[in-house]
Amino acid sequence: MKDNVAEEHLYLAFSHQYRDSIFPLHTSISLFLLSYCDCKLFKVFLVPTGEDVGDQRVTKNLAGDLEVHLISRCQLPVVVQSCSLPAVLVKDEKFCRAGLSVVLRHIIQKTFEADPSKKEVLELLGFKKTCLKACAEVSQWTRLCEISIPLAVERFLTASPEHCQAIPPDILLLERKLGEPVRVHNDDKIRRQKLQQQKAGAKAAVPMLGEEATEELKPGEVHEHPPSSLELSVAFSKLLAQEAPDAINREAPHIRRTKTSDLPVLDHVFAEGLYFTVADLVLLPCIHQFLVSSKKQGKNLVNLPLISSWYRRVQEVPGVKKAAGKCNMELLQLPELVSAPEEQLQGCASVPDELEEDHEDSHFIGGPRPTMTKLMENGIEAKFSPHPCPNWTLDWTNLPSAVSPGEGKMSRDRALRKQQQLNNLVAAVTKLAKPGDLIVDFCSGGGHVGIVLAYMMPSCQVVLIENKELSLIRAKDRSDELGLNNIWFIQANLDYFNGTFNIGVALHACGVATDMVIEHCLRARAAFVISPCCYGFIQNTVKFKYPRSHQFKEILSYKEHMILCRFADQTAVQLPPERRQIGKQCMGLVDLDRAWAAEEHNYSVQVISMEPESCSPKNNMFVGIP
Repeated sequence: MKDNVAEEHLYLAFSHQYRDSIFPLHTSISLFLLSYCDCKLFKVFLVPTGEDVGDQRVTKNLAGDLEVHLISRCQLPVVVQSCSLPAVLVKDEKFCRAGLSVVLRHIIQKTFEADPSKKEVLELLGFKKTCLKACAEVSQWTRLCEISIPLAVERFLTASPEHCQAIPPDILLLERKLGEPVRVHNDDKIRRQKLQQQKAGAKAAVPMLGEEATEELKPGEVHEHPPSSLELSVAFSKLLAQEAPDAINREAPHIRRTKTSDLPVLDHVFAEGLYFTVADLVLLPCIHQFLVSSKKQGKNLVNLPLISSWYRRVQEVPGVKKAAGKCNMELLQLPELVSAPEEQLQGCASVPDELEEDHEDSHFIGGPRPTMTKLMENGIEAKFSPHPCPNWTLDWTNLPSAVSPGEGKMSRDRALRKQQQLNNLVAAVTKLAKPGDLIVDFCSGGGHVGIVLAYMMPSCQVVLIENKELSLIRAKDRSDELGLNNIWFIQANLDYFNGTFNIGVALHACGVATDMVIEHCLRARAAFVISPCCYGFIQNTVKFKYPRSHQFKEILSYKEHMILCRFADQTAVQLPPERRQIGKQCMGLVDLDRAWAAEEHNYSVQVISMEPESCSPKNNMFVGIP
């Protein structure tokens, strides 16, 4: 165990206690993970959402060996006040991590760094450590685990009896996802083993789950193992650090010759597939509360056989019952359920359209000319405002090396183009900023924009927001080298930043991220300077529908707008000039739609081409002023 790990502060919201959980459920989930990891590296603060919360009432039934402290919202460090909880802050109060997935992943990584023998804790991050890494704005799975299920359970628990008769749609969606075929790394090999097992009519034995499972049995109680299957053997072998079953590893020739499409699918063992991950630890406190409440109301869980099986199976994982005991969670012993008949499911297991995955055809046939002609016939063409200061440039040769984007280990040509891009954004921000302004660099990456702004404008406070931890750590290293005191770093999804600010900037915000940044600025009534990117990744999401503006909606369908987006990405220098020109016009039309949508909120918005245009194939820039 390493002793030199710096203490960090973990801030959790507290609204109320109900049965054996603390609400909001994000707090119960965080405390449950701390207990499972046996992690004491964080000083834990509860932040009451109400006024009258006494120490005894709050701390009485918390995780037994975890010390917690009360702190009011107004006492929080300023950077934490700008974020949704849970949040973690390092001691220098410059680097904050916010949002459930980011915080949980950080707890897991810090636990392993402090004690590398806890390999089972690191395994919670899944294959290539990507479990819940994709942000909720783009990953439907992260959104379901991190946002939808906790909110659905909280609403279910607080609803009046007449309003909580039906199973929440998000719970039904989880049930359906647990029934989908599992895709894991190297699944072809496991599926061939499953086929050989089926051909032989054999069943793979499930390994015993180790001492903990045996110790927790009551006298006279028989241990109920999960049903035998190859998937369970593989899953629990990994949990117990045993070799995967190899009795059938030698494939018969006819098994080797079987097409992949003809192999049997793999069934879910845990939430993400075969292996136990942090997603299971996120879902367990939520599903537990839902099941307890459903049982008290006398609800029949026949429509949730897969969730019920998953709930029983998670309890068999070493360490889960112990963590539940610390958190005063009395886990239920559910009976084995048989799936309801199809006709019975039809009446209750419908998932609303907005929760369905978007299956609209993304392969749009045809070029952009008919769509562009349609817009022209309605008087709409791409139009660009003149650049306010086309020759403005920073004196890069006299700036410290840590300010220059070349410090980010890129080629000389690319560093020059990045400097040209920064000239455009910094020039626009300089014209808008006043002393004391708070400037937010959204999707900041390695901090190319934010660090320049913080260095050039010492009277302004600059906040860098980025979901990728390593990029933000690199940015902080550069900031520390420069000795900047007017800069904060927030590792979070955009939705978890809710602070007020004066100017929002983003250089090459990818796809829908541009619209998310614009929305944040509109909500804060902040000016914005944004360069979009990756138009081909634009698509309808839960929050954003395209086209954006009333004018475009009256003329174009979603598919017609998507054709513009696909061709807006065709501006690379190696393409023929005519094709690049069409791509530039499509970029201009997509961004005109965005500009007009912002102007519907009483903004003045200009779409400008960066100077020189060769600085990037994606050389459009918005300047919006409320």
